[in-house]
Amino acid sequence: MSLETLPESWVVWNDEPNGRCILAYRPDVFDTKQFPPSCLPTIYVTQGTPNRPAQERRATDSWYFEFFLEPDVSLPKTPRFPTREEALEAAVELAREFDRGEIAYRDAYQIPREEYLDKLDELTRSE
Repeated sequence: MSLETLPESWVVWNDEPNGRCILAYRPDVFDTKQFPPSCLPTIYVTQGTPNRPAQERRATDSWYFEFFLEPDVSLPKTPRFPTREEALEAAVELAREFDRGEIAYRDAYQIPREEYLDKLDELTRSE
């Protein structure tokens, strides 16, 4: 299973059997004391498009994932996957890329939080 290869900096926050899975980045750092809770980077793997009501998400065979830096700041949408396992594998690969500093997350911000982004740069070794 792909969750077993998740980088140590990421944790499985929630994993519903055959359902939604939420991955969280460094909850030890983004712990509400140094940064607001909304600053916890998360990857949501869901059946159907994430912004649809739950009953509509279950009506489709497609799986998606979305990476949120904050509730209103996300990376570009991801492609559709035919299975949960494929979506999880792609999400774990994105988590690895983020962990290695290969994701240009600053580009997602119109009004950046410099202290927060500087901390992400430090943790992910981004420049």
